Amino acid sequence: MTRKRRRLHVALLGLLSLGTATALVLTAFEDNLVFFVSPTKIAEEGLEPDRYVRIGGLVEEGSVQQLEGNRVLFRVTDLAHAIPVTYDGILPDLFREGQGVVAQGSIGADGEIFVAREVLARHDENYMPAEVAEALQASGQWRPESGQPPPR
Repeated sequence: MTRKRRRLHVALLGLLSLGTATALVLTAFEDNLVFFVSPTKIAEEGLEPDRYVRIGGLVEEGSVQQLEGNRVLFRVTDLAHAIPVTYDGILPDLFREGQGVVAQGSIGADGEIFVAREVLARHDENYMPAEVAEALQASGQWRPESGQPPPR
């Protein structure tokens, strides 16, 4: 084998190794990537079951129902559409109707109810997750430039 051919083999082996490493890193990122989806987008476009996403908005007034054990059913709205959410666990202390919330999980097998694995509530009256604020702005329900707080 000539010196030139040996260098070519080493270069090809290096490129193959680099490609394999890149594929492994991208696969790991894909598993940890969580996208934000608003209730309006879910209502209009749907969401494939078992796709892990974040939904956010306001907890709809009068929608919180305590089921058996720690299981809770409530609705998250962006004031244009609402989606029912079920969560089995202890809710954050700041969770209440009319407050901002972000839930991470996926649509259940029925395609109707969002099954949350984690629920996050805002920590004071001045904070709202950026994704939730953008969804409210897109629905025309909140305009931060007017100085008005988001609707409750």
